Amino acid sequence: MSTDGLDIEPPDDLPAWLHPVLEAARSITVHDLTRFMVPEDADARRSAVLMLFGEGEHGPDLVLTERAHHMRSHPGQVSFPGGSLDPGEDAVTAALREAQEETGLDPGGVEVFAVLPDLWLPPSNFAVTPVLGWWRTPSAISVVSPDEVHAIYRVPLAELRDPAHRITVLGPSGWRSPGFLIGDDHDVILWGFTGGVVSRLFEYLGWIEDLPDAPETDIPDYMLGGRPRLNEDVQPNTEFEERRRP
Repeated sequence: MSTDGLDIEPPDDLPAWLHPVLEAARSITVHDLTRFMVPEDADARRSAVLMLFGEGEHGPDLVLTERAHHMRSHPGQVSFPGGSLDPGEDAVTAALREAQEETGLDPGGVEVFAVLPDLWLPPSNFAVTPVLGWWRTPSAISVVSPDEVHAIYRVPLAELRDPAHRITVLGPSGWRSPGFLIGDDHDVILWGFTGGVVSRLFEYLGWIEDLPDAPETDIPDYMLGGRPRLNEDVQPNTEFEERRRP
């Protein structure tokens, strides 16, 4: 598989439960994932995130981090490990490096098997590449830097797929987006960019259905601090709405 200069050869022994994810990554487009693709004239900053699938004590799972609550940007938001590309890095290298810096993950135990299309975040002008990895050899992970990470979660896919843990998140300006309740007590909100990627990929896979009538939940005030606002002049530039609402 080759994407944006990346040549990724999936391992022959990828677990059977990840085969649908690999096939979806080969066919999914930016139009299936987001309202915003990177414009040619955006001069966007490059970043990458690691969507790491493992097998824990409760079955197949996904690794997520919760940002520190005092951060100026997106405090308390649940996200994939990741960050900006350093000079000379590609998306895979950056995603693995950032995951190691945030969680102590040993990158040698991760098999990258695909990447998703670049997704654009207009408020910050980031072009984000989701990198899909299989945690072949799990290593110990923990909060390496409390200044950046509040907690780390291995969220069972079964819980993400359970309608009982699905919510509709209400923003302060009236927007609505899909969300999930995670954590031991299912009181941590997964929403925003990361929640959208999880929701739309899982819908594409047929693992979940769109639940527009899921229980509504307001975003806690601490999560809204420092959140960039979308320029109202920026208009959606994909076929996302048409594909979701035929």
